[in-house]
Amino acid sequence: MSVRGIDHVGVTVPDVEAATDFLVRAFDAEVLYDTLRADEPPKEGPATTGRLGVPGTAREVRIRMLALPGGPGIELFAFDHVDQDDPAVPSDLGWQHLALYVDDLDATLERVVTAGATAPGEPRPLPGPEAGDRNRFVYVRTPWGSTVELLTYPDPQPYEEQTSRRRWHP
Repeated sequence: MSVRGIDHVGVTVPDVEAATDFLVRAFDAEVLYDTLRADEPPKEGPATTGRLGVPGTAREVRIRMLALPGGPGIELFAFDHVDQDDPAVPSDLGWQHLALYVDDLDATLERVVTAGATAPGEPRPLPGPEAGDRNRFVYVRTPWGSTVELLTYPDPQPYEEQTSRRRWHP
């Protein structure tokens, strides 16, 4: 077995069109295809419940695949007929954020905020084993409340002195 990398990340959103607009404007994402269009009947019932582990009343009403430039896909899902929790925050259990490597953190942050995200803090230096003069990160919240980390590490990192293995770099 050989894991080659992340193919895509699935995100449930309240509005596929609005989320698509944000991802295109913020990150240059491109729509590849719709697996479940708005004009098609919802996916529901025992097959959906069994496949996804969602409540029996849940209906998948939209599924769209987008591609990030030089990175994995983002698959958007929309459901109806089910109570939904707020998006996860970093203190919740489970997958809690998506991190995107960027070349220009300040320009990307400005673009993402203009597209509708909020930044609860300012860009900060990467700490400890990731430190470097220009290595920085910032967290933002998408318009629907999911957390995205923007990071850049163009300078060598201290952990590299301890191992020949390197983290994946786009």
